[in-house]
Amino acid sequence: MTDHVLTRVANGTGVITLDRPKALNSLSLAMVRRLTETLLAWRDDASVDAVVITSSSEKALCAGGDIRFFHEAGHAAPTGGSALLEDFFTEEYALNHLVHFYPKPYISLMDGVVMGGGMGIAQGGPETGLRIVTDRTKMAMPEVNIGLFPDVGGSHFLSHAPGQLGNYLGLTGLTIGAADALYVGLADVFVPGAQLGELKALIDTAPGAQLAASIRAFGARFADAAGPSALQAARGAIDVHFGAGSVAAIMTSLEGDASPFAQKALDAMRQRSPLLMCVTRDMLLRGAALGVADCLRMERSLVRRNFEHGEVLEGVRALVIDKDNLPKWNPPTLGDVSPDMVARFFEPVWPDYAHPLRHLD
Repeated sequence: MTDHVLTRVANGTGVITLDRPKALNSLSLAMVRRLTETLLAWRDDASVDAVVITSSSEKALCAGGDIRFFHEAGHAAPTGGSALLEDFFTEEYALNHLVHFYPKPYISLMDGVVMGGGMGIAQGGPETGLRIVTDRTKMAMPEVNIGLFPDVGGSHFLSHAPGQLGNYLGLTGLTIGAADALYVGLADVFVPGAQLGELKALIDTAPGAQLAASIRAFGARFADAAGPSALQAARGAIDVHFGAGSVAAIMTSLEGDASPFAQKALDAMRQRSPLLMCVTRDMLLRGAALGVADCLRMERSLVRRNFEHGEVLEGVRALVIDKDNLPKWNPPTLGDVSPDMVARFFEPVWPDYAHPLRHLD
């Protein structure tokens, strides 16, 4: 059994290549463990000066967690969970923390699809992270589409996006490209797909200690090539609509805006889980005041509550398993979502001393 994670070290650079192309590099527990094992080893290896994470396929860096596994494991116990499911989220979020605070340059090549869990292993910390996008980049935090919420640190990196852009991305789950990713602050460097061969040659030949600076210099040639940002053009409207006081108020605001941009956002939200949109909005409000570790601890509790409720199981069933695209959300409408239902998701699952991510700092 391959773990779909290939590793090599050359010129002081450790290169991780995700190699599960048929599943768009969706993360399994084995892959999470292999990534963690590799990053921990390289963190303490003086011969490794930088890390690059890339893919064997131009279609995707990583499309997220393996949601078929979520569905199978979630039905393995009456409470909607299993030991493997618990292990997956605990270890995935610990990996996200490791990536965010990695002490060496951590360079993610976000070519193709980068969604959900893929964002968690691509969004390196501001001190050492370097995030590259291309004209093929398709970025999203689409969890509300399957009755989940933007996890893997989304409560931190979305809540720290400018204005209401994080709320827009989290509540609609819509996909953005390179220009928008750069504008939101979820990417640092643009490289056209046609120049990726040249970039990969640079990665193979530049000394690891100088790699991040070399890539920035390489990307400077294309600084204006990503094109205009649709989110920048719509920023005023986004801040007005998504700054409303509730999910219902946001949708009411969008209903009063006939622009194609607003109507596309509204149509997307009408398909999402009403309850999980409300949970997501509350989570982002809370996340704005928390550090990365506390955000991940909050998300870990939210995942348990979500599987107990069953919303994500129904979302995956409708969109991936049966593919009828007719999820039976519970409750079915925003009007049926009470504050108590949302508050229940944020009730502590474990005492602080027993939280599975208590050791993160």
